[in-house]
Amino acid sequence: MTPTALKTYLQNLVTHNLSISTMIWGAPGIGKSSIVAQVARENQLEFIDLRLSQLAPTDLRGLPVAIAETDNSAQGLSTWYPPEFLPREGKGILFLDELNMAPPAMQGVAQQLILDRQVGAYRVPEGWFIWAAGNRKEDRASVFAMPSPLANRFLHLNVEVDFESFKAYALLNSFHEQIIAFLSYRTHLLHYLDPQKPAWPSPRSWEMASSLHQVNLDITSAVGEAATAEFNAFVSLYDNLPNLREILTGNGEYLTFSSEPSVRYATTIGLTVRAENINEAYNGFRWLTDKATPEWVRLYATDLIGQMRAKGQQGKLAQLIRKDPKFKEFFQDYKELMGVS
Repeated sequence: MTPTALKTYLQNLVTHNLSISTMIWGAPGIGKSSIVAQVARENQLEFIDLRLSQLAPTDLRGLPVAIAETDNSAQGLSTWYPPEFLPREGKGILFLDELNMAPPAMQGVAQQLILDRQVGAYRVPEGWFIWAAGNRKEDRASVFAMPSPLANRFLHLNVEVDFESFKAYALLNSFHEQIIAFLSYRTHLLHYLDPQKPAWPSPRSWEMASSLHQVNLDITSAVGEAATAEFNAFVSLYDNLPNLREILTGNGEYLTFSSEPSVRYATTIGLTVRAENINEAYNGFRWLTDKATPEWVRLYATDLIGQMRAKGQQGKLAQLIRKDPKFKEFFQDYKELMGVS
């Protein structure tokens, strides 16, 4: 499933209060942990992220402590003091990240937590979901095989890299325009695992690259030399972009839409990101319908709707579209999202 579909699935588990232990599989760097954290945040749930590979069995089970001898009926017995990082009240998500990087002994202790929702004397409170994530062997991660009894306790969700999910997240979180435009043009570089290099492209590392590029720092340390070289070549094409500000203010009739695909992606994404209000977004749409072929208008429209929905302005855009039969016809595929009847 895509990252967007994964988030929807997890959201449904929370909405319907299905406290079924769930294992999320996928390549490193595609956002598994971030999605779980988003679901917790959007549902106002506490979020505890445990890396079992960094713990010993006693860290999870706790330490044995002798029962005070004043209790005659318990002389010679001990009890277990559970660790302070396990939840004791409220509602939340207990997330066992990198579960299959933990050695078999640790996975064995986790099995009791996952199956019985308890370890020793400790019991997971009602209202807490137990979810886990891990990489696959084919991802060349240092993982241990998951024992069959443990695997059979989980729902198993496989998430794959998906550019549209990444782009929607990037637009919503104000990634640098040039990062989004470049990856729209070179989508295969969204995730390109190179086990021989410490830095390689992934959704996670492109998010870091966006932060670096925002302050004019080199992005090689995030995505590696090869991806950076391609990105820098793409950025140099920005000298060939039409004046996007003129287009967005409705004064771009004299400007043309380039025949170069890379410049077309940069122009279309640039109009989406730079539109500051509903009128500018509408002007960008008008210009593209006059200057570009339908596939570029469709790319702009799809991203624009996502932007307007995030800003709560899709109703205003729908009102503008209703006034123009040409635009209304184009938006028939999006009428449910736009509220255009």
